[in-house]
Amino acid sequence: MANLYIGLVHYPIMNKHNEVITTAITNYDIHDIARAAVTYDVSKYFVIHNVPAQRELAATIMDHWKTGFGSTYNPDRKDAFTGVELVNSIAVAVKTIEEIEGVKPIIATTDARTYDNTITYAAMRNHLEKESTSVLVLFGTGYGMTKETMESFDYILEPIYGHGEYNHLSVRSAVSIILDRLRGEAWWNK
Repeated sequence: MANLYIGLVHYPIMNKHNEVITTAITNYDIHDIARAAVTYDVSKYFVIHNVPAQRELAATIMDHWKTGFGSTYNPDRKDAFTGVELVNSIAVAVKTIEEIEGVKPIIATTDARTYDNTITYAAMRNHLEKESTSVLVLFGTGYGMTKETMESFDYILEPIYGHGEYNHLSVRSAVSIILDRLRGEAWWNK
């Protein structure tokens, strides 16, 4: 089985005016995605932010739950942060995985649109279950990563479609759904 890594990208991100921006760290994204990552046996969850002050903020939040009062108040939260790493770029996340795995991971991302290199969840799940090359799935914040950044990845996972026409999930919700599709129980076989 291949190892699965995830990353939450805050730069380079598009805003609603198609401008390149850096998005802010949000407390809920750190907490909720860390909990989902542990639940679905993610090897490491990278919080990727290019601004040192934002990484310091994230470290302060995490330290509260790992070593501060929060570690005794809610030990489950402490456990969830064991696999979270703060890095300043996608390249550093990829390099870290290469150092761990000995080979560059397959890099995939997500989007609400399809592309020439769109891959289905079934195909990615099959790779994770039957191959050995690790996979890094990157999640954009704001209005998604820049087109140039997206074009540098190996695959883009197919969009998540709900029953209705509205299609703008929070990143926390999208991560949970995608992790369940890639590593969750095969409920359809029951």
